[in-house]
Amino acid sequence: ADAMLNRSARVTGVITQALLDVEIAHQRLTSLEVVSTMHQRKARMADLADGFIMMPGGSGSLDEFFEVFTWLQLGYHNKPCAILNVAGYFDQLLSFIDSAASKGFINPEHVSAIVVAENADALIHKITNYSSQITAKWVEA
Repeated sequence: ADAMLNRSARVTGVITQALLDVEIAHQRLTSLEVVSTMHQRKARMADLADGFIMMPGGSGSLDEFFEVFTWLQLGYHNKPCAILNVAGYFDQLLSFIDSAASKGFINPEHVSAIVVAENADALIHKITNYSSQITAKWVEA
């Protein structure tokens, strides 16, 4: 958020009231929306986003990434779902995804729609040139 704000970009935050009560909300955001639940937070962030980037993090990052990736598979959106794989942080996760595809649990077409790069510049370039017309998960080819 700070990097974007320092470049005069508009940055909107979405936080639950419960998190606002126990965390210090970013004070410089262009706007901050407060919602009641995490489900509302994720839905609102997805509505606002042009795409999704998972950076190294924990269970919350994984949860949010796989939710929007699932929505991509289901045809709910066609926005890029990207992974910033800094220093190989997500190598094992990417291997797991490939394994799930090889065993028939994830469509390889959907796996190939995940944008992956090891540095931010390369990832932004790939996202800028993103084009995916994947077939929705439950639609027969």
